Amino acid sequence: MTDELAIVQTPPTEVSLSPLPSPAPLDRNPAAVYLATFPSKESRRTMATALETLAALLSGGKATAGEIPWGALRYAHTAALRAALLQRYRPATVNKHLAALRGALKQAVRLGAMTMGEYQAATDFKGVKGDTLPRGRALTPGEVRALAHTCMEDPGPAGARDLAVLALLYGCGLRRAEAVGLDRAGVDLETGVVTVRGGKGRKDRTTHLPPGAMQALAAWVASRGPEPGPLLCPVDKAGRIQIRPMTAQAVYLALQKRAAEASVGAFSPHDLRRTFVSDLLDAGADLATVQKLAGHADPSTTARYDRRGEAAKAKAAGLLVFPYR
Repeated sequence: MTDELAIVQTPPTEVSLSPLPSPAPLDRNPAAVYLATFPSKESRRTMATALETLAALLSGGKATAGEIPWGALRYAHTAALRAALLQRYRPATVNKHLAALRGALKQAVRLGAMTMGEYQAATDFKGVKGDTLPRGRALTPGEVRALAHTCMEDPGPAGARDLAVLALLYGCGLRRAEAVGLDRAGVDLETGVVTVRGGKGRKDRTTHLPPGAMQALAAWVASRGPEPGPLLCPVDKAGRIQIRPMTAQAVYLALQKRAAEASVGAFSPHDLRRTFVSDLLDAGADLATVQKLAGHADPSTTARYDRRGEAAKAKAAGLLVFPYR
């Protein structure tokens, strides 16, 4: 079986590899090694999806990322991939896929599947520029209140638990994975200090609960009990608390349920984090401090979470009077 790759053009600009060699063992597979460099499950899942998309484009849907001979890719393949991605996705999504491609090829170099010169030639393409609307949305103060009141109207432990979830995601700006990864000992209910261990990028940080959020956490802990272990736990249909970790998907479903009960429009758990950043900046907190609280490595990332610009544009538009009768 030859290792030479042939570009097969299939509309609109898909490229496939023919023939495909046998898949390499995981410890020799550039895609698998690349994914192993990510500390968080969320990041691994995101980039794994990107690699599978690339693999489908390269093979005409016949191969997975684990079956693609990444070290055999050349500029003709990567340029065609970039063109195919441009026809399908927005700039940010294209750049995410290109980052995954570079990452897999870099591991191919380290594994001896391609030379540095071949890597440099294959990745001699530019990222995609373009302004896109910010992802997600910020919730209004009324929506946050409605969600909180809905949780408080539930007298069972699930209501206290979901209010604690809301307090951590909006009150502290935690990511879902960070919230479910919290240990009971990581929350000091006297000082309001929350210690996040192994956050995104394997970074530890501390953040602080605002007063109302501190009370919400205290109410949940009173229901949960003093046992050591994960802070957020599942609650079964009978209302029994199970001292084991809650999943990130369970957080999503719990918030979806509370949104329906509170008649709040669709939002993602990460939108609560966006709201946390926007509301702090709107209240006068400086960007550097908000960056540290959110656990962002780059202040530009924090700035992208800021949704105050839309409110300012709406206010400015309201200064005009259109003559309609």
